[in-house]
Amino acid sequence: MRVISLLPSATETLCLIGGGELLVGRSHECNWPPELSPLPVLTDQTITAESSVDIDAQVREQADSGAASLYTLNEELLRELEPDLIITQDLCDVCSIDLDTVHKVAKAIPSKPKVLSLNPSTLFDVFDDVLTVGKAVDLEAAADRTMVSLRGDYWSAVDFVNPYVPGPEILFLEWIEPPFVGGHWTPGLIEAAGGRHSANADGEKSRQVTPEEIIALAPDRIIVCPCGRTLDEIETELDRLRESSWWQFLPAVIDKREDAIVMIDGDAMFNRPGPRLVDAFRWLVAWINDRPEILPEGFPVRPIRG
Repeated sequence: MRVISLLPSATETLCLIGGGELLVGRSHECNWPPELSPLPVLTDQTITAESSVDIDAQVREQADSGAASLYTLNEELLRELEPDLIITQDLCDVCSIDLDTVHKVAKAIPSKPKVLSLNPSTLFDVFDDVLTVGKAVDLEAAADRTMVSLRGDYWSAVDFVNPYVPGPEILFLEWIEPPFVGGHWTPGLIEAAGGRHSANADGEKSRQVTPEEIIALAPDRIIVCPCGRTLDEIETELDRLRESSWWQFLPAVIDKREDAIVMIDGDAMFNRPGPRLVDAFRWLVAWINDRPEILPEGFPVRPIRG
């Protein structure tokens, strides 16, 4: 079987169940595991801005102009690779190539590849997707073992959560300017780890929030994890965050607790609905409940001084 993955989380899932050798092409965002880098790249982004505010402006401008997609797809190369299966998504047009474009190209390919679209909204949907990918590539037994292992790691972390103690209110910033709070699976992860995420419910989409809403939340802790942004990229925008009209009014900033405000690599963790969400959850449990013994090794997090 010849597989093309246009979805980073699906690429990670496929490799984890032992199907990495089936990949013949990938998206420009499929950067994990690192050994996939020699594979042909089939997509690119049309956004050229670097700061969060400029990226947001370009995204809105393209949406207002009726642009078909924020990404380009190398249709000629895709045809040459003759895939049997293309894995993509229809969850977020800002995150990767749109599903309609993929279907249109797939229909024109002589090999008539199947298109598999993954659209999880909770962590348990992600577990189900492991089985879905496994079935699509005839690796059902390996996928079942992987799913059981991931669920086991999740539930073993839950054992460290005290359900009888009110947890901290957490502001999860999925974008800096304008501020967006995390959605989909993120609120559920925070609440299962012992925290509170009053700005959004499990399964709901990420959403933009006003300064007044942020101040009203009165977060005890803050996670800065902009979608698709590395730690170094986040670092360049911390001054913008500190200069926001609402920043200095937040308990997490006022209290100056050493680990109350952190930034996390959004290109690797939380924003990809793949297997590493379990690592993200284990980090959350360790951070909220002061249980360093379950910290994932090498987790990409840095403290932010208020």
